[in-house]
Amino acid sequence: MVQLQHVAPQDIEAESFRIIEAELGPSKTASFAPREFQVLRRIIHATGDFAFADNIRFHPQAIDAGLEAIRAGKNILVDVNMAASGVSTGLLSPHGGKVLCRLHEPETARLARELGSTRSEAAILRSQDDNIGIVAVGNAPTALLKVMALIDEGRFKPDLVIGVPVGFVNAAESKELLSKVDYPFITALGRKGGTPVAVAALNAILRLVQI
Repeated sequence: MVQLQHVAPQDIEAESFRIIEAELGPSKTASFAPREFQVLRRIIHATGDFAFADNIRFHPQAIDAGLEAIRAGKNILVDVNMAASGVSTGLLSPHGGKVLCRLHEPETARLARELGSTRSEAAILRSQDDNIGIVAVGNAPTALLKVMALIDEGRFKPDLVIGVPVGFVNAAESKELLSKVDYPFITALGRKGGTPVAVAALNAILRLVQI
C-alpha cells in the first residue's frame, strides 16, 4: 500500500531539499562548493534526476560571475520562451535586468532566412549588443555553438554561459566544447539537459544574490 507523506505546503521545497541531500549523501554533497551545490540541488529538484550530480561542471568563477552580472543590472538571454517564463523575474528586476528571448520575433525569422541559419542562431546574433550578463541555453545546441563562436570572435562578452541543451544531435558535443573554455560556464555533460535545467540554474543564482 502506498503511504503518502503529510507535508505542509510551505514546507514542501525544504523537505524536497532534505531528501535530495540525504540521497546524495554527505561525501557527494561535500564534493561541491556550497554555492555550486545550491545550483545542483535546485537542478535535481526541478528534474528528479540525480545523474546531474555526476554530469554537472562548473567553471571556478561561474557563480561569482553570475552574481556580479545580476547585481550590475545586466540582462539574461535565453534560447526559448519557456525559459523566459520560468525565470524568477521578481528576483531579477530589482537589480535592473530583464530576461530576453528573440526566438519568435519576425526579425529573427528574416535574419535566419537571409543567413541560412536556424532561428536559434539568429536570435543569439541579434542579441549580442543587448547588455547580456548571462546566456542560458537549454534547448538548442545551435544557439550554444553560436554563443561560443561569437565569444571566440570577440563579438560577444557575456559574464556567464549556462549551456545545458538536451538532445541527440550536437547536444553532448556542444557541452563538451563548453566544458573546455576559459570563461565562466555551467554545463552538464552528455545528452541530458533541457530548459528546466537552465531555468533551475538561473533561479538558484538569483536566489544566491539575495543572501
